[in-house]
Amino acid sequence: MSFLRLATRSAAPALRSARLLSTGPSGGPAKPSSNLPLYLGGAGLAGLAAYVYLGGAPTLTQPPAPPKPKQEKSPLDPERFLDLTLTAVEPYNHNTARFVLALPPGEAALLPITSLVLVRAAEGGPLDKKGNPVVRPYTPVSRADKEGELVLLIKKYESGVLSKYVHEQLKPGDKLAIKGPLLKFPYKANEFEHVALIGGGSGITPLYQLLDHALADPVNRTRFTLLYANVTEADILLRKELDALQRAHPERLRIVHTLDSPPAGWAGAAGYVNADLLKAHVPPASVGDKVKVLICGPPGQVNAIAGKKEGMKQGPVGGILKELGYTEDQVFKF
Repeated sequence: MSFLRLATRSAAPALRSARLLSTGPSGGPAKPSSNLPLYLGGAGLAGLAAYVYLGGAPTLTQPPAPPKPKQEKSPLDPERFLDLTLTAVEPYNHNTARFVLALPPGEAALLPITSLVLVRAAEGGPLDKKGNPVVRPYTPVSRADKEGELVLLIKKYESGVLSKYVHEQLKPGDKLAIKGPLLKFPYKANEFEHVALIGGGSGITPLYQLLDHALADPVNRTRFTLLYANVTEADILLRKELDALQRAHPERLRIVHTLDSPPAGWAGAAGYVNADLLKAHVPPASVGDKVKVLICGPPGQVNAIAGKKEGMKQGPVGGILKELGYTEDQVFKF
């Protein structure tokens, strides 16, 4: 409604009353009198209408909602397994899928960077030779502050007892038992000038978790190189996410893909990660504590490049990295 119309409507009752008062008792002509009160009354009501129309009248508002309390603790438990409900299974490629698990509403996993969770069947799953539930470690690919869900990227291996069970038996509504988080590598921003990440197959998940976190930190100046090995181009996991990180941070992230069986026209490297590839893309061991090499992949790849792990211990550096002069302080095996 326009201001003029509102002002007119607001003043109309007063004008009618003024006309009635201006006639005589018998309806005859009234005695001459001044119209000044009439004009002043109409002007006053018009002004009041303008005040209301323009928002001058006080309004009642709801008090602002109190801020949401900051979550201090992960809903997961590093001491015991908790059953989480599977809400979605999203196929990724021919042998890998994203498994989305529900967290309590409004709560995030709050996983430390480069940490993993242990996974086993909630009930009725595969058992090992001793009759105990088969347990496998997985690194979530969802962000630590993502509320309401925990996402695992699980590749199906024909020899993988738990991965086959998860892919072939589980459907939305079923449960998986999760224990964690368990920290693997204590990453600190700007501790190194350059971090080289060597990944193979599904071993990309902790390396991606680290990159996604570190590159989003505006005060982090570390440069990263990822050497990512796969059998075929279709086996490359998280490719869209990795490409997006490289486009957003071209000065801090370089990604080199290498394939055992590259297709025609492949622009990346071919074959295994070897000494020539490392020398071409990773700072030399001579720079000392300015460089750190992190590796995660199949045991055969880790053994050949960095030396065999001794159970949960790192073990001495071996393989190609030892030949190139890298030391235990410069290498970490996931």
